[in-house]
Amino acid sequence: MKKFIPLLVVGTALLAGCNQEKAADSASPATTAAPAIDKADAVAVVNGQYIAKSTLETLEKEIAERSHGQTFPKEKLIEELVQRELLVQDATQKQLDKSPELIAQLEAAKKALLTQADLQNFLKANPVTDAEIKAEYDSKVAAEKGTEYKASHILVKTEAEAKKLIAELDKGADFAKLANKNSLDAKESQNGGDLGWFSAAQMVAPFSEAVAALEKGKYTKEPVKTQFGYHVILKEDSRALTPPPLEAVKDQLMPFLQRKKVQEMIETLRKQAKVEILVPLTDEKPKTEAAAAPAEQQPAATEAAPAEADKAAAPAATEPAKAEEPAKPAEKAAEPAPSAAPAEPQK
Repeated sequence: MKKFIPLLVVGTALLAGCNQEKAADSASPATTAAPAIDKADAVAVVNGQYIAKSTLETLEKEIAERSHGQTFPKEKLIEELVQRELLVQDATQKQLDKSPELIAQLEAAKKALLTQADLQNFLKANPVTDAEIKAEYDSKVAAEKGTEYKASHILVKTEAEAKKLIAELDKGADFAKLANKNSLDAKESQNGGDLGWFSAAQMVAPFSEAVAALEKGKYTKEPVKTQFGYHVILKEDSRALTPPPLEAVKDQLMPFLQRKKVQEMIETLRKQAKVEILVPLTDEKPKTEAAAAPAEQQPAATEAAPAEADKAAAPAATEPAKAEEPAKPAEKAAEPAPSAAPAEPQK
């Protein structure tokens, strides 16, 4: 007996070519019937029902995308579709397609697919242009100014340990060797405490402030305390923050601009629509003992409470959520070097 193939693709769309639409038609009489499939356009016939070649092509494409190029023999894919069609026919014969639960699920699936189709149709008709990407880049990426720092550090648990290390540095000790021997952040990695290039925003405030105040080639004469412990910091270099080129961040800006366009479209639809909210927008608080007290014991201002409550319940949150800002891309070289133990990075 042939077994089901453990395919990665499961969904209503793949079963469409197997005439699953008949179940949907039962749920929604107004639904347009699926187009008939000619024998010449089919890969198999199951109890008189044709399975379209396009269904097989869709299955092959989905598998290739979801399994990173992995493919299955065509024979097994067709057998998978045959077994699915058998299950659809069996379920229809048992009138499972008429159960309220399945009808509700089919309707929900239909709405989800229509939602996706409408968004895809909108973006196809209103694509993000190169000019829009360039404008977003100029305002959000290229306009970013600042300084990057290159530094190393030694992280220890106590202030006394840090002061002892500073004393050794004052006597000419090698910073990297001290870091490899003593730093909680370099003992395992043996990287001399090197943090690579980073911006001030990538480090906790006490650390970044100490680095900014140091001269190039100098180390802190007093331990720098953060939530991670005590640091001795060596500032190796600094440079103006260089924004990445447009081409390097284009793929990151595109989804943001698409969401922004979609959000504007939805806001327009919302303003044009007549919407009535039929349920409370806030959860009612349980009545307290004070509320059950005699009327004469209640404060005089209690009578005004309903009016104030109505104001508080006003649907201020009905505005659609704004499209979130895109993460500002940073140069690869600007990322601090990975460390074995958590130091100060907000990476």
